[in-house]
Amino acid sequence: MAEWFTSLLNAVLGGPVTALLSALGLPPADPAHPIPVYMAMEILVIALIMIMFAVVRARLSVDRPGKMQQLFELVYDGLGSLAEDIIGHGSKVFVPLLFTLAVFIFICNIIGIIPTSASPTGYYVPGASFPMAGIYVTLGCSLVALCYYHYWGIRHHGVFGYLKTFMGPVIFIAPIMVPIELVSHLARGLSLSVRLFANMMAGTQVAGVFFLLVPVVIPAFFEALHIAVALLQAFIFIMLTMVYLGGAVSEEH
Repeated sequence: MAEWFTSLLNAVLGGPVTALLSALGLPPADPAHPIPVYMAMEILVIALIMIMFAVVRARLSVDRPGKMQQLFELVYDGLGSLAEDIIGHGSKVFVPLLFTLAVFIFICNIIGIIPTSASPTGYYVPGASFPMAGIYVTLGCSLVALCYYHYWGIRHHGVFGYLKTFMGPVIFIAPIMVPIELVSHLARGLSLSVRLFANMMAGTQVAGVFFLLVPVVIPAFFEALHIAVALLQAFIFIMLTMVYLGGAVSEEH
């Protein structure tokens, strides 16, 4: 399915994408196939999420909510309660983005269990010299989280007030603290992306190896484990984003 959908996207959008990238000075290595598999699967996940949300919105009901509506409400309320505990009062404003990230990352993680499909958050690019050549999807998610909590830190404290949080408790140690804080915040984005990608790629590779060795029964166990890992990694990503948001808007600074 992954290869077929990627070929379809390249047939429909390959020309405009190649022209756009060339205009930006970033010509693709293969002009006939500028959209890689992990990007095509990411687009598929986005389409699936939009369809699910459209179905839920069309069937919204207070008296008789459907199962999908109940599931989304349960996840949304759970994230709201968790955000209240980690970030503090007023955290409800962060829940829409956290919910969107959680749904997107989980479906990206889980779609790889479908035969012939691939997880965009853990796709190993065959023949790539760099093992993490498909990290761009998780890197994009981590950049969203990074920019989002910095935005709220600036909005909450003001530009100069937020910059002061990088200087430490005493102005005299600012020359030491500022580089340390900058490296620390950049490491957060790298950690979020690498952790998610590495875990999902490892799970996919292990399941694939056991499927080739023992194609009956044993792979089912690893697929169940893959689902658990997909859920756990999405939860860790969102929880760490909440921790960073809590630090950015904290009054203790």
